[in-house]
Amino acid sequence: MSNSSRTAAIAGIGATEFSKNSGRSELRLAAEATRSALDDAGLSPSDVDGLVTFTMDSNAEIAVARELGVGDLRFFSQVGYGGGAACGTVHHAALAIAAGAAEVVVCYRALNERSGRRFGQVAVGATAVPTTSGADNAWHYPMGLSTPAATVAMAAQRYMHEYGATSADFGAVAVADRKHAAKNRNAWFYEKPITLSDHQSSRPIVDPLKLLDCCQESDGAVAIVVTSAERARDLRQPAAVIRSSAQGSGPGQFTMTSYYDRDLASLPEMGVVGRDLWQRAGLTPGDIRMGVLYDHFTPYVLMQLEELGFCGRGEAPGFIADGAIELGGRLPLNTHGGQLGEAYIHGMNGIAEAVRQVRGTSVNQVPGDGPVVVTAGTGVPTSGLVLSGA
Repeated sequence: MSNSSRTAAIAGIGATEFSKNSGRSELRLAAEATRSALDDAGLSPSDVDGLVTFTMDSNAEIAVARELGVGDLRFFSQVGYGGGAACGTVHHAALAIAAGAAEVVVCYRALNERSGRRFGQVAVGATAVPTTSGADNAWHYPMGLSTPAATVAMAAQRYMHEYGATSADFGAVAVADRKHAAKNRNAWFYEKPITLSDHQSSRPIVDPLKLLDCCQESDGAVAIVVTSAERARDLRQPAAVIRSSAQGSGPGQFTMTSYYDRDLASLPEMGVVGRDLWQRAGLTPGDIRMGVLYDHFTPYVLMQLEELGFCGRGEAPGFIADGAIELGGRLPLNTHGGQLGEAYIHGMNGIAEAVRQVRGTSVNQVPGDGPVVVTAGTGVPTSGLVLSGA
């Protein structure tokens, strides 16, 4: 099995501002974030020989390379499945570095999600696409399950039924994220914390999901620079070593909710990722200092905690009680505010926050120098990372 453990590191992170109307093209956003990440690492576009992005990104690798003045590209890749691609981009970059296919790889995601095509709306024509995705959508769109919130609501209802979880349990995730975002000047919801009462009184979206259970729609871009751990040690910033990286998909996988799973209240794809992460890093969940768990919808944060082994099946509501996932708790999560509080850049801003935690520069810094875990979108084939200092 190919293993890039400890051979690659994140040397630079960069981002645009996060807004609801960027006023510029997605290509420009991608170029700005990439330039910022290279500056952070102390590198230039001429050092880049690899680019990785999402299949959903509108900016081809060669277009970004042209805008920045990048020279010869030796490696380029695109990762599918929406938010599930976030950590997968770094995984591909790390594998390329380990294989000698490239020396400096930039992973990027840029989108005008709010001012352009709004992600939270029904995707008209999704069932007519002449691909297997079109066929998959044709199973549930006619039943009215045609938005991400609607599909996740199915799994959330089952989780509540199976384990006695409540809407207030989901709300605890939103409260923690917004508390962290309130201290982050780059967050859309800076200085705007919420209470559990605010969550409970927010308008319903799809039962049992409320408005404050759902991530934002954001404009912006994030870029990540990956190089060898050896080279990263000599660059401008402390290296965030990639202890392990993984992608995973469960049996019978669909997207957002796999309706024919034996256990609808689970996320098997994250279980695949978690097992690989721990095995490749030589770690257990108990070794992890903090986490950045993909929070497009609050119920999936609880399920991820279970799939990753932080607690048993159905035990996440108790695990997160009494501020356990807030700063000072036993497992702080999403200290940047997450996608509920900072911005929804398809999970890439979460990777940047994990790097800041490793560097010791987060606005909500978690004490210690232990490893951190990052996950990508769930309900879809997904990915994850474990990062630590050099």
